[in-house]
Amino acid sequence: MHKILLYAAYGWLLVGSILHFCIDVVSQYWRGKRVPSVETTLYYGLHSAYALGQVLFALVALLLIQRGVPFFDEWQGWALGFAAAAAWLAICFAFIEYREPRIVIVIFAISLLGAALTK
Repeated sequence: MHKILLYAAYGWLLVGSILHFCIDVVSQYWRGKRVPSVETTLYYGLHSAYALGQVLFALVALLLIQRGVPFFDEWQGWALGFAAAAAWLAICFAFIEYREPRIVIVIFAISLLGAALTK
């Protein structure tokens, strides 16, 4: 059960971050929703770095879980996951005006907590 919940938590983070990148960066760029400016460059850069950082973190975590590395069974793995969730929430509240990325991170943190409690 513990491993399934870890897969669910990091899988959710992966799917949520891919959707965030597709919706907030790719679709807005293709539709031309933002006029070219410095602000637009900063918007695309922030959302790209935010979403692709989550994708990379989730992929590495899923790879480690799949390989059977016991990192997430120890307190260091939990601390890293919760610290990353707290940092992403701080970035969301400071720079991202949409609520959907916040919801993705809160669901990730709750599912990570559930996985931690089953160990």
